[in-house]
Amino acid sequence: MCQLCGQGPASAGRGYVCAECRAQVRWIRPPYCERCGLPFAGDVHTSFECANCREMDLHFSHARSAVAARGVVLEVLHRYKYRQAVWFEPFLVELLLGAAVPELARDGWNAIVPVPLHPLKQREREFNQAERLARALARATGIPLRRDALKRIAPTRTQTHLSRAERTANVRRAFALCRPASLKGQRLVLVDDVFTTGATTSACARVLRAAGAAEVCVWTVARGLLD
Repeated sequence: MCQLCGQGPASAGRGYVCAECRAQVRWIRPPYCERCGLPFAGDVHTSFECANCREMDLHFSHARSAVAARGVVLEVLHRYKYRQAVWFEPFLVELLLGAAVPELARDGWNAIVPVPLHPLKQREREFNQAERLARALARATGIPLRRDALKRIAPTRTQTHLSRAERTANVRRAFALCRPASLKGQRLVLVDDVFTTGATTSACARVLRAAGAAEVCVWTVARGLLD
């Protein structure tokens, strides 16, 4: 039985989300911002960057997301992260892999790095959703998982209700390398569950680039849409 609508048939292998609920998912398709992947309505034939990217000093090359963080997807993410509804994980993994695997297969990426949680937050939540999603992506692509690359050194506030400027300040010094190491020349895929302004992933990418990474791209399941 579907764990969202409580009506449609749904199996464990598909995250207990029925066909009717799945039909409400909005996939991210072009046209979108070349830098952060923010989708735009209308007929756009040239590459462009959105106003958010033009105003921020972003340290990743580009960010892409599978689906919009609305409706069914937003409900699943909230229950997965904050209410330990881990039975939804196959559904989220399916969304991420469906969009990311074909794209990552085109280029030679050296490792997949999950956005880390602070130890206090991870003990409270009991798992790091970004790490679990990153592990599934690593298995599907054959790209090695580097869960030892980054650590979160500051217990920051949740970003959900912060402005763009507040988000950037909140995570500016929140991340560090797990140990002194060179990532010289490495092309890294940073994975998280949701991308909104890019403040968190950019802060992570800044640390990785400072350690010598040649490029950092970002993949997330969902894209928060800035209204």
